[in-house]
Amino acid sequence: MDPRVSPPSFDLPAWSHAHLVRVEQALSKWVTTETPAGVDHSAPAALVAAMRYAVLDGGKRLRPLLVMAAFEATQTSPVFEAPASVAALRAACAVELIHAYSLVHDDMPCMDNDVLRRGKPTVHVQFGEASALLAGDALQALAFELLTPESPEVPAERQARLCRQLARAAGSGGMAGGQAIDLASVGRTPTESQLRDMHRLKTGALLQASVMMGAACGDPAPVALAALQTYGAAMGLAFQVVDDILDVTADSATLGKTAGKDADHDKPTYVSLLGLARSTDYAQELLAQALQALESSGLRSTQALQGLAKMVVNRSS
Repeated sequence: MDPRVSPPSFDLPAWSHAHLVRVEQALSKWVTTETPAGVDHSAPAALVAAMRYAVLDGGKRLRPLLVMAAFEATQTSPVFEAPASVAALRAACAVELIHAYSLVHDDMPCMDNDVLRRGKPTVHVQFGEASALLAGDALQALAFELLTPESPEVPAERQARLCRQLARAAGSGGMAGGQAIDLASVGRTPTESQLRDMHRLKTGALLQASVMMGAACGDPAPVALAALQTYGAAMGLAFQVVDDILDVTADSATLGKTAGKDADHDKPTYVSLLGLARSTDYAQELLAQALQALESSGLRSTQALQGLAKMVVNRSS
């Protein structure tokens, strides 16, 4: 390329829209009452209705976008092979199903007891507590079903790797463990290190896994894999720092969920521990760490990953 000619700018909204259309169509197809091959009954319609309510028509879809961005960044060719692309789409949807299930359960009276999520009543408010519990369970199971298709389009070794990554991120050493620590922290004042560790599990683990699952569908060199691990960790923590900031600076209509609930529930946050100004600075520091990791990765194309990192830190909802 002529050095005097500037490279074309990356259009994050257009890139995101194209992938979101695919993800939304796939989720609508897979979260359904249709009877799978070899099964002699369909899922109860009321249960699937609660599942679809929890998943469709709402949310930022950040996790699926991270999967697709990392997948594209780790491709050795601009022409994506069909099997790898299929695996990435399934991984993107599986991560979103785990995220949706966690929100359904977190919102229930036994946990955060919230009534608003994604701008509409929470699942237990709309369908009842028992249905919400089952919907969350079913979404979690469906996530792993998506990662293990019977067709040969996703090789068994890749299926196993993706399932292991997602299970670790969602389990006691990840999201569920972080939520347990969060519930036990009510009314307490942790150190900054303790708060960081809690959020690395509760929020960061699944965001980091999204990046690494996308990479697992590609073909990254070891140095790139390590850089993406660093990027994902910084992104995961930055997301929670900004969430804590927005909880005290935005209203419920803007957030699509109840604002100020952390303070109401006496939960420790970055803002309560560090203050608003320091928390804002810390989010920018984490963004710089994420971008630096990408710069050192040696990957062919990281524009989408860069754009998503900036979007997370500079978002208003």
